[in-house]
Amino acid sequence: MNTSQTLRPEERRAASDPSMTGSKALIESFLQEGVETVFGYPGGAIIPVYDALYDYRDRLRHILVRHEQGAVHAAQGYARVSGRVGVCLVTSGPGATNTVTGLADALMDSTPLVLVTGQVGSALLGTDAFQETNFVGITQAVTKWNCQVKRTEDIPAAIAKAFYIARSGRPGPVVVDITKDAQCGTAPFRYEKITSIRSYLPAPAPDAERIAEAARLIDQARRPLVMVGQGVILGNAEAELRAFLDRSGMPAASTLLGLSALPSDDPRNVGMLGMHGNYGPNIKNKECDLLVAVGMRFDDRVTGDPAAFGPNARIIHLEIDPSEIDKIVHADVPLVGDVKRTLPLLTERIRPRDHSAWIEEFRACDRIEYERVVRRAIRPDGGRIRMGEAVDAVARAAGLDIFARLRRFVMAGFTGYLVVFSLPPVVEHDPSPGVFEQEAGRRFPNRVMSIAYDRHHGHQTAKNGDKDMTSWHDKHSLP
Repeated sequence: MNTSQTLRPEERRAASDPSMTGSKALIESFLQEGVETVFGYPGGAIIPVYDALYDYRDRLRHILVRHEQGAVHAAQGYARVSGRVGVCLVTSGPGATNTVTGLADALMDSTPLVLVTGQVGSALLGTDAFQETNFVGITQAVTKWNCQVKRTEDIPAAIAKAFYIARSGRPGPVVVDITKDAQCGTAPFRYEKITSIRSYLPAPAPDAERIAEAARLIDQARRPLVMVGQGVILGNAEAELRAFLDRSGMPAASTLLGLSALPSDDPRNVGMLGMHGNYGPNIKNKECDLLVAVGMRFDDRVTGDPAAFGPNARIIHLEIDPSEIDKIVHADVPLVGDVKRTLPLLTERIRPRDHSAWIEEFRACDRIEYERVVRRAIRPDGGRIRMGEAVDAVARAAGLDIFARLRRFVMAGFTGYLVVFSLPPVVEHDPSPGVFEQEAGRRFPNRVMSIAYDRHHGHQTAKNGDKDMTSWHDKHSLP
């Protein structure tokens, strides 16, 4: 009997697809998405995946961490430096809940992550079983999207959707919670990458009328300032930014996470905005008649009191996430869309300008800042060696300029100064070319520096009579 004549097309395709366990289907899905490195910590509810990983050790590198929070932060550092989606595996219950801080940081810092968590068997859901938590409910507020998978055959589609959502539009973390029976079950494997999701518009097209209005304001501005955020880096729009600055002649300042989007030696670069930023942009924004915000969200560490930030300026806000428009500072001309697409549309409509005299005013501020603050920190007249002096000496000896190249500066923005953040890029940079050099599109020098400050250690040394570190910390109001 020829049964193929009685099968529907989708049934015939399923019959021809190879069957495998859910655990292997998960790993095969990772490989389909180009994953090469996974960070994780094993546990009972994710053990089937770890068993399957053994057969893929020649194709998939697993980094064993010592705590689940470390797995997420390691994946964040990997994603930030490589430009790829960070991937991590943890078990259910306390293993999963240990990742929440990392997920919150990834959401606020727009870091693409896919976290796969094990879960108790589907028959035990809702029974308060050993190491069962409602992790989908817990992580709704700290993820871009999350889901629970209870059937083996649904794993490939869930992973495809997770990677698409994590990396598209404004990137962010995604959680896929997979029950243990779905990992152990068997089903035909078929993987189809996702290129669109109904009702999800990751990057709206810029409005032509608003582009024209923004170009008019740029052409009229006499004291403008471009504020460069991490959105330029996430959108791979560094070249488009430089082209815009070449034509507009505007000075540009960066947010903390926007550092390295514009090389520090670029003549238009006037420093960093915000609480820990430079004197020039923090003072001169009050004199600006136009602020062009590119991929930044007017964080309170940048603006301070929003009412006092750029009080005399019209504001053009280029942003991929519509929810950020007018959330903190009102935008006179909001341009919602991918900055890689929006910036060229602006560049082609504006007139060439020369703002060199205006930029020189920022340079005068730099000289004041150096004499009154920087020189005293790195060239003290005497006494104990201070932190600024040590960091400057090491950086000059190593020939480092961490803001001169793309993705050279990695730091947690939302949660502050996470030491673990710097470790994955440092570990990855062995003497052979690592994945970070390859994925960033250029070969970084194999000299990598991790500068970490442990506040607890600073307070401990203060107890022992060394008050320099703690007093320096408190004086500058560092978190």
